[in-house]
Amino acid sequence: MANTEEEYQQILVYPPHVQYNSQSLHIVKFLSSSFAGAAAGVLGLENLLGFGFFAVSTLITSVSIWLIRCQGRPKKYMFGGMWELVNPGQDNLFSYILFWTLFYALVHVYD
Repeated sequence: MANTEEEYQQILVYPPHVQYNSQSLHIVKFLSSSFAGAAAGVLGLENLLGFGFFAVSTLITSVSIWLIRCQGRPKKYMFGGMWELVNPGQDNLFSYILFWTLFYALVHVYD
């Protein structure tokens, strides 16, 4: 019974809407990781504290999207489901590191 229900849910998904949702999610995650990197740089976080800040900010962003936009049902809006929300992505990690080092260098130049 579960397989037929899952198959039925897959039929109800309209691909252009899923593509739009995925693109919107990517933009939100990119902006979130960029702002988190800037905040980590301004705060002067170093080493594992900085990466821990990235993990926490990614989880907060994912939970916010899960609760507010997906209303607890991410599979209804994207193919990956919860994994699509929580997965930080390689490009978001690199964006975080870029903004982290940039703002750390700009703010803490004379430390």
